[in-house]
Order: sequence, then structure tokens, then C-alpha cells
Amino acid sequence: MGTKVWASISLSMASRLVCCHLLLNHRASITIYADVTGPESATNAILLIYDIFGFFPQTIQGADILANSSETRKYRVFMPDFFEGKPADISWYPPSTKDHADSLNTFFSTKAAPPKTLSKIPGVIDEANKTAGHGFVKWAIVGHCWGGKIASLSAGKDNTTFKAAVQCHPAMVDPADATEVNVPMALLASKDEPAGDVAAYQANLKVPNHVETFSDQIHGWMAARSNLSDTHVQKEYERGYQTVLGFLEQYL
Repeated sequence: MGTKVWASISLSMASRLVCCHLLLNHRASITIYADVTGPESATNAILLIYDIFGFFPQTIQGADILANSSETRKYRVFMPDFFEGKPADISWYPPSTKDHADSLNTFFSTKAAPPKTLSKIPGVIDEANKTAGHGFVKWAIVGHCWGGKIASLSAGKDNTTFKAAVQCHPAMVDPADATEVNVPMALLASKDEPAGDVAAYQANLKVPNHVETFSDQIHGWMAARSNLSDTHVQKEYERGYQTVLGFLEQYL
């Protein structure tokens, strides 16, 4: 409430990106860059998973809102570049040609295959914790679209890292995933997610939860596809982030 949201943003990504060198196993390592925002004094952190379109101004601004807008607490927000500078082309969605559909399908089955990203998250958390001395007290995970699927899977039965999870207009909503979730979960749906799947997902949750549909917003309204020059979209974008912050203040 009261957060100012700008319709257009100019950011120097170079000043915000930091490098994490991750050891995947004894023989292989990779370098992942992450957008990091929020006060260095923050004791709690958020792992923010972008949508398949990567670092967009609307998504980066969302990270800033999460980091700094709560009146009672601030967060250090880490948004890793899991696609290593080569995200999906936003012109592919919604697919208007067979080439677009094929490109999306290929991207989801290769770069965006969930196991590929899930395997990197422990290393990202380890590296991020090193920036906080003895580590952050608590972590939450927030995901947009494809990132929502990653958030849901990351909050499964083997989760010991995250204390709360949030999905914003999630892709690939699977009610079966909800049966494994072991921390409080929020799901903010748009008009485009299958309503039956969203309802079934909530019905299967065994944890405290908040599920809400923004019935006049499109898939992606809190991330890359948000048209912040539209006053109503801007208002719902802000309301979405304030809903996330309220949920995290309650459960993190």
C-alpha cells in the first residue's frame, strides 16, 4: 500500500548483477549471475525465480518492491539468471505461429526443464548465504509463471530450505504437486490459468495457504507481460506484490 510503481524503468543491469560460482559436483562447476537487491542488513531473504523471458524491467521492479516495500521488514532478494543470458523470446507467447509454438516447446524441454533448475538451487542458496555472514535466518521462494512451477516443486516434501513459497500466475499448475508441499503456500492466479487446476491445487494443500484469482489480469501481469502504462494493470500489479508481502510477513 502506497508503493509507487513506474510505468517505465531504465536500469543498469551491470550495477545489479553479482556472480556466483557454483560447484555442481567434484568435477563440474558453473558461473551464474544473479540480480540482487535489498538492504545488506536484511536477515531474511527471497529467492525470486523469473519467468521464461528473464530479466524484464517489470520483473526487476517487482524484486525491488519485495525487498523494500514492507513497513515491518526488509528482504535481500536474489534473482538468478538460470538461462545464462539467453531467455525465451517474448514474441513467442502467446504462440501465433507453429514456429513460435515449437520454439516454446523446445525451450521448456531444454533450458527450462524443471530438474535442470532445481539442481542448481542448493548451490545458489549456499553462495547467497555466504554474503550474510552466518547466513540468512529464513528464506522464501517466489516464482513467476514458469518460476511458479519451480517454487511449487522446491516446496515439496524434501524441502528444508524455504519457510514459505509463492506462485504468481504459475505455469503448469499440477494439483498433484500440492500434496507434497510442506510450507505455507500462496498462489496468485490470472484469468488464464485453468480454474479447475487452481481449485484442485488448493484443495490438495495440507498447509496454510492463500489462493486468489485476479480475474481480469493476464498470465504474466506481475512480470514480463505486465503493461504498466495501463492504470488498472498497474494497480493490480501493485496489489499482487502487496499480497505477496502480506503473506510473507505472516508466515516467514
